[in-house]
Amino acid sequence: MTRNGDRVFIVFNTTFLIFMALITLYPIWRELSISFSSMEEAMKGGAFLWPRGFTIEAYRFVLESEYIWIAYRNSVFITVIGTAAAVLFTATTSYPLVKSGLPARKAFLYGILFTLLFNGGIIPTYLLVKGVGLLNSLWALILPNAVSAFNVIIMMSFFRTIPAELEESAMIDGANPIRTFFQIILPLSKPVLATIAVWEAVGLWNNYLQAIFYLNDKSSYILPVLLKDIIQGQELAQLTGEITGSSTDSVIAATIILAIIPIICVYPFLQKYFVKGTLIGSVKG
Repeated sequence: MTRNGDRVFIVFNTTFLIFMALITLYPIWRELSISFSSMEEAMKGGAFLWPRGFTIEAYRFVLESEYIWIAYRNSVFITVIGTAAAVLFTATTSYPLVKSGLPARKAFLYGILFTLLFNGGIIPTYLLVKGVGLLNSLWALILPNAVSAFNVIIMMSFFRTIPAELEESAMIDGANPIRTFFQIILPLSKPVLATIAVWEAVGLWNNYLQAIFYLNDKSSYILPVLLKDIIQGQELAQLTGEITGSSTDSVIAATIILAIIPIICVYPFLQKYFVKGTLIGSVKG
């Protein structure tokens, strides 16, 4: 009876998970199908299981535009630089806070927890960014996101799992704290570093709200902002010229697919670190 119950549960659970996976993947698959569909078929709408009237005209229109390459360059810049800065600053903030001998350690921790619960809001943050001269600068999307209180807590939990004997041995061998941190602690922290890197990279790549607030010059546009203008029709005429063989829906779908490809390609390489880093920080922290 128990075995039959287990089998029924496994079958039901597997069927349910497959169904949920299909629901989750279908919007991306639909956009991919529309992006390869002809103008006439794309305009009909409805459910797309396969491209109708296969054509690559939509991708030709998008890739021939200078705006997509400007947005790609800017998105890659803020993602690479912003992720590296966030990982470095988060690690250098978290590591001292796990040391009981740090002066005013509790005050620093309370200050970090305070920012986790409360923030200045959109208008004060905008005025601050404007006051320091970062409007229409890609650094407006990097510097305010360099340190996250949540990421600091996650990384602190991981650092606590590293045996203190390793640092003591390094100090006996003559290593100073900086050398110990970069040559011993960070190499042992690859799982949590990769976890933070994935979170930050996805957030920066899809950073739409802050980009809308801080970036008004087209030369500083990133992909989400460009996609917004294309959907609203503000850039569609310049992007496609005279539309022949591709509908607006196809161009929008092609832009969406091109925008998500980098994250989809990078994530599988970091997935093993992502799972391990999250579990170690939560179970042993």
